[in-house]
This record gives sequence, C-alpha cells and structure tokens, in this order.
Amino acid sequence: MHKAIVVPAPGGPEILRVEDVDLPQPGPKELLVRVAAAGVNFIDTYKRSGVYPMEYPFIPGVEAAGTVVATGRDVEDFREGARVATAEGGGTYSEYMILEADKALPVPDGVSDETAAALPMQGMTAHYLCNSAFPVEEGQTVLTHAGAGGVGLLLIQLLKAKGARIITTASTDEKRELARSAGADHALGYEGFAEEVRHLTDGVGVDVVYDGVGKATFEGSLASLRKRGMLVLFGGASGQVPPFDIQKLNSGGSLYLTRPTIGDYLLTREERQWRAHDLFEMVREGTLDVRIGGTYPLAEATRAHEDLEGRKTTGKVLLIP
Repeated sequence: MHKAIVVPAPGGPEILRVEDVDLPQPGPKELLVRVAAAGVNFIDTYKRSGVYPMEYPFIPGVEAAGTVVATGRDVEDFREGARVATAEGGGTYSEYMILEADKALPVPDGVSDETAAALPMQGMTAHYLCNSAFPVEEGQTVLTHAGAGGVGLLLIQLLKAKGARIITTASTDEKRELARSAGADHALGYEGFAEEVRHLTDGVGVDVVYDGVGKATFEGSLASLRKRGMLVLFGGASGQVPPFDIQKLNSGGSLYLTRPTIGDYLLTREERQWRAHDLFEMVREGTLDVRIGGTYPLAEATRAHEDLEGRKTTGKVLLIP
C-alpha cells in the first residue's frame, strides 16, 4: 500500500482526500517510479472540477520526477535507480506511480528532483509555444499573459533568448517585477492592457499573443494583435472562452486563432526528448531559472489547488510525498 490523493467525484479543491491505495505493478514497457515531487498544474484542476470529463474516482496529476524502482518487460532504456521526470504521467499525486517508458524523460546530473518535477509541463509548454505553435523570430513583438506564472516566467526567458520584444501582464506590482526580472521589456496590469499594447507598438499590435488566462483576456488579446497576427490560446485560468463569432477574426485583421494542447506537441519520443533536452541543458548551463513558488506536503493538495486557482502563487507549485 502507499498514500495517494484521490478525487472521488467532480468538485472543488475540498474534494481532494488522502487514501491508502494498492501499490501498482509495472506492465510491459512501464516503469514503477518512487515520486520525489509532483507538479501541480491547471489541467489538474480542470480534471478535478469536471471541466475535462474523467472517470471517477481517480488519482490526479500528470507531472512528476522521481526514481525508477522497478521495470516491466521490454524496457530497454531505463534501469532501477534511474532518475526520470514526465509531463505525461497519470496519478502523480502519490508516493509511487506507473509511467510509460516512452514518456519518461532522463534527468541529467546537476538537476535536482524538485527542479526536474517543476520543469516538464510548464517548460515543454513554453518550448512548444514559442518554437512550434508560433515560432518566434528575432525582432518580433510578443504579448504573453500571466508573466509571473509558471509558464510565463519560463516563456519570457525562452522568448528573450530568441531576441523577441516581450510585453507581459501580471496582477500585482510584485508579479510584474518578477516578470521584468525574467526578461520582459514591459509588464502591464490587466486593466486596459489592449490599449496599452497598441500604444507600445505605435498602433500596430503584436505578432502573437500567448494566452493561458482565457475568458478574462480573450477579447483584449484579439484586440492586441497586428494584422495577420496569431492568438495562441493555451489555457483558461480565468475560465473557458465561450463560443464566439469567427467573423471577429476577419474584422480584426485576418487574424489566426489556435487552441493547442501539449499532447499534440509531444507526438513522438523524439519530439519530447528534443524539448526536454533543450530545457534541461539550459538549466545545467545556468541560462534558465526555474522558479519554485511553493512546496506543499502531499496531504495538503487541497491548499495547493486553492492557492493555484486563487492566483496566490508564482512560478511552480509542487507536492512532496
């Protein structure tokens, strides 16, 4: 037996509870991993609340780092004692988890367990956003929301390395200063941000908006774009965007809109290894700072979800079994 967080039915953070569950056994091409730290992400709250349909009860969590303690048949690349991380796990809010070997990311020496757990989901999200969903080129101007959040702080650093001009938003002076320290050229509040973006770009607008906030920023994000600009809507921290009239893309200047999800940008083992390798190497070289804004004991998963959804956190939130 081992301890895990269980979601018995759709609900708020208070629905999360600690239970003793059977220790899983790895099947073919699977690893049994002792979890050192698990990442807390908005996708976990969507699944907990019922925004994303799930079969209940279930153990939440998709991101973690830890040590392989057993391997199933036909596992070639990992042995007991190997350190691994993932953004594509299942049931990571637990002391042990089963992980498909193809979705395990080798953690190099020089990267701590907590950093390895904090990086995969938000780091690979930031990586696919600026390298694949809309590949940013030097000299382009970008608006990214929630600049002090986990994705935001990493995305700003990746964008700065590409030579982009970065405008970001954040809700408080403290968060805006964090975003500037990560490399943002301008850090704005949310009130009237579209008008300020127009002012900062001499009325032209930005080449791309990376929007993980959703409902509260969607209209302003569209209004911030230059002609033929793209809105990359990758999350809904403020709620899901309701259906809208696609003629707004026409009247806004032949705009583009995409609603990506990380899984579609991790289609092959080679793709996920490329993204993870880039990120881990930047950490090892000291060119990517991974901010861990809060660590919580596994049993305090409810508080972790409350703080994340209440915008009380910056950087990454981790659960420690």
